Amino acid sequence: MLKNLRLRHQTAAEAEGLVKQLVDVYLDAHADDGPRYTAERYEQQLAAHMPRGGWELVTAYVDDELVGYVYGFPLGPDSHWWDGIHEPVPDGFTDEDGQRTYAVCELLVRRSWQRRGIARALHDRLLSTRREERATLLVRPDNVAAQQAYDSWGWQPAGWLRPTREGAPLFEVRVKAIASSR
Repeated sequence: MLKNLRLRHQTAAEAEGLVKQLVDVYLDAHADDGPRYTAERYEQQLAAHMPRGGWELVTAYVDDELVGYVYGFPLGPDSHWWDGIHEPVPDGFTDEDGQRTYAVCELLVRRSWQRRGIARALHDRLLSTRREERATLLVRPDNVAAQQAYDSWGWQPAGWLRPTREGAPLFEVRVKAIASSR
């Protein structure tokens, strides 16, 4: 772990002034991942996600540079998170009440700062304060490094999902028990 790494929790209101920097990190982390990773699309995603109840961001700084972040929010009963999930899934798997599942939406580290333990530190800090019984995330099947990291951090494969937005890729669904691990 880097000695000068600083992690900070932020609410949506506290993060409003960081949107441009969040987009910059997103574009850097996805620079080699194809044309669907655009500033415009990501700004729209942030605008849709940040107002959700319970949205939380953890940022990672080295000195004064934002080098990475993770964010997520609890899934409410009206959530569309599971839209596009490939059946079959266990009965009740997609039932949400706002307290059952925390969605980890983005975990990003600038390419020049990757493989230094920053992603793990962000991941652990975000989930350490959550009270939901489980967390979920989506990972591209071609992102082998992320797949391996999630395996080593205790995430379990739970199926496949293609979000309903036009041109969305197929993702592997991962879940992890979090409330019982405290």
